[in-house]
Order: sequence, then C-alpha cells, then structure tokens
Amino acid sequence: MMGYYILAGVLFLVSSFVSNRLKSKFKKYSKIHLRNGLSGAEIAQKMLQDHGIHDVDIISTRGQLTDHYNPQNKTVNLSEVVYSQRNAAAAAVAAHEVGHAIQHATAYSWLQMRSKIVPVVGIASRLSNIVIMAGIVLSATGSVLGSNIFLIGILLFAATTAFAFITLPVEFDASKRALVWLQKENMVTQEEYAGAKDALKWAARTYVVAALGSLATLLYFIMIFMNRR
Repeated sequence: MMGYYILAGVLFLVSSFVSNRLKSKFKKYSKIHLRNGLSGAEIAQKMLQDHGIHDVDIISTRGQLTDHYNPQNKTVNLSEVVYSQRNAAAAAVAAHEVGHAIQHATAYSWLQMRSKIVPVVGIASRLSNIVIMAGIVLSATGSVLGSNIFLIGILLFAATTAFAFITLPVEFDASKRALVWLQKENMVTQEEYAGAKDALKWAARTYVVAALGSLATLLYFIMIFMNRR
C-alpha cells in the first residue's frame, strides 16, 4: 500500500505542476487583447457559422476552465471569462470547444467512440477504487474471492484508463481544428496565434498527464495482482 501512496503522491505533484502552468499561461495570454475586438462567444459563433453549423447554442457557464462541449444538447459551454473577454486565451478556448462541435457534426470517429463508452466509464470510475481496495484487503488473507474482486476492480480501472487515452486524439484534433481556422480566417495576429497555440498546448498536456498517470496506476495494480497469485 505504501507504494501506491508514493505513486499517487508523484502523480499529484506532476498534475499540479501542469495545472499551475496552464493557469499561468492563460493568465499571460489573457493580457493579449485581440485586434479584431471579438469576444470568445463571438469567436465561437463565427466559427460555427463558417462550418455551416446552426443548431448549436453558445452558453456562458460559471467557474474557471469549465469550458466544454455537450453533444447531448448541442451546446458550447464557455466559462464567464472566455465568453465575454476579448483576448488570445479566450479565442483559443472558444475555438477549441467549437472544434468539438465540428467533430460531432462530422461524426468524428474518436468522439463517437468516446461518447459510446461514457456510461460504462461513469460506473467504472465510481466503483473501481472501492472494488480494488476491497480486493487487496481480502486477497491479503489468501482469499480466492478477494483475488477475483481485485481482478474485477482492475478491469473497471482499465476502462477508465482506456477512456483517458481515447480522449487524447479528441482533444488534440479539436485544438488542431481551432488553430487552423483561427489562422486561415485571419482571426488573430501572429502574436495572438502564438499565444493561442501555447495555451492549447498546455491544456492538452493536462490530458496527457492524466492518461499516463492512469496507465501507471493500472500497471501498479496489475503488478500487485500478479505478485499475489
């Protein structure tokens, strides 16, 4: 168990570093005001129109870095600062979320795959750690039932790890679509583009860290299971 806590501590530190860097980057690029004077909401609306998408609503949502696209009700949800502000960071986030809307409209395969397994992953994420811990405790006594419970927990956790890796191409593709459109339509200057690109790069790294962290934890659990057989 001590090894698990050490691993969890290391992953927490790495995740915190990337998260703090992301926040500092967005703070930095929030000071680069767009020459075109458009807000994040207006950027999102124009990008949707340019791609012929007219059935997606743009909504302001509370919180920081709470921006997301909801495929169920077809809404681009932008945090209050992104929705209303007119800077490189807001443009990057708004365009990125519209990138997901475009993926949805064009039946992007990775997004479809991720959407299909969301219900399963929701259950797995809630139960995996509980089942794994119960399995570890019971298997320590030599119980066959404990080993079986441990294995079930590992399989549940594996589903969440798979989801984390499936998310990567979805996020990278949305950022690519955003940056291509921003540059192609001359929505930003070179300085603004560089800021938007750097901000999205650090946002993507949070998903990479999450996926690698999940994989490392999964391999750790598998190692424990194999050693106890």
